[in-house]
Amino acid sequence: MNDRSVSLLDQYEIEINRTWKGRGAILCESDQGLLIMKEYTGPAEKVKFQDYLLKHIQESGTVRTETILKTREEELVVYDQDRVAYIVKTYCNGRECNHREPRECAQAVETLAKLHKASDLSGSPVLENQPIFRIDREYEKHNKELRKVRKFLRGKSQKADFEIYLMRHYDYFLDTALQITEELQYDSREKDSYEFPIVCHGDYQYHNIIQTEEGSMLVNFEKCVRDYPVRDLYLFLRKLLEKNNWSQTLGNMLLESYNREKPLTDRDYRQLYYRFAYPEKFWKIVNFYYNTGKAWIPDRNMEKIEKLFAQEREKQLFLESVFRPQGFVVR
Repeated sequence: MNDRSVSLLDQYEIEINRTWKGRGAILCESDQGLLIMKEYTGPAEKVKFQDYLLKHIQESGTVRTETILKTREEELVVYDQDRVAYIVKTYCNGRECNHREPRECAQAVETLAKLHKASDLSGSPVLENQPIFRIDREYEKHNKELRKVRKFLRGKSQKADFEIYLMRHYDYFLDTALQITEELQYDSREKDSYEFPIVCHGDYQYHNIIQTEEGSMLVNFEKCVRDYPVRDLYLFLRKLLEKNNWSQTLGNMLLESYNREKPLTDRDYRQLYYRFAYPEKFWKIVNFYYNTGKAWIPDRNMEKIEKLFAQEREKQLFLESVFRPQGFVVR
């Protein structure tokens, strides 16, 4: 983002007092409060849906979110001379959610439950044109990539220490990935076809939860998507649990926070189990390794894979603690 982008603000019915560069964005002090201008890389129709969703959530009065500003011409997206797209949104002074503070994380999960109640678009014609995310198809793609990388590694005559270490545990994680995908697909065939009236934030992480004096404000809805609401819950919990060695106490506390506001159904628990049980972190490490230069493998790769293997037992204990009472036969 360059200084020429600032001139795009002239297309809005706002008075700018000053601007400064932020992290991949331009922040603006205006007569309408603090604003942020960011590059937008999604389709034009998606930002219209995002705007509709945000207004629907705000009408509930239960969750504070950002708002997308329209230009004088009632457009949500503006373009610079190189046809780079930008959007302008409301912003606020505050700090990111502290992922090291359990109580604050519990509040964030409670806010997430309120968000899911507010983002129920049942009966809305706008919802019909939005694609439904299929996690089983996503896992099929991941499994195909995992098989390809295993074949590549098996055919490699000289292996680095990281590659040797990776291959030592590869079959365990690949077998897990294949089994969980098969169970998920079987479960989907056995159950009635599901609808997705609730729209997920899509990227519910601590840096998208801004703490202010008036309470929390949720930002960056660009990845909003029709999916099971546990998509957001899984993402938020997985990252926290990885940082806390899959603490059963922390995990149960956060799930209780969500349940108090919006009780999880049996279907929700099934979907949450499949997402936790699938070895997504392993796939991410393998995918990063395969799609970057292999002449020199960063030490960080070895650190990540060693930590993943070291935490596997704790993860399995967490799954047993949370999902066995729900009737799951944990692998």
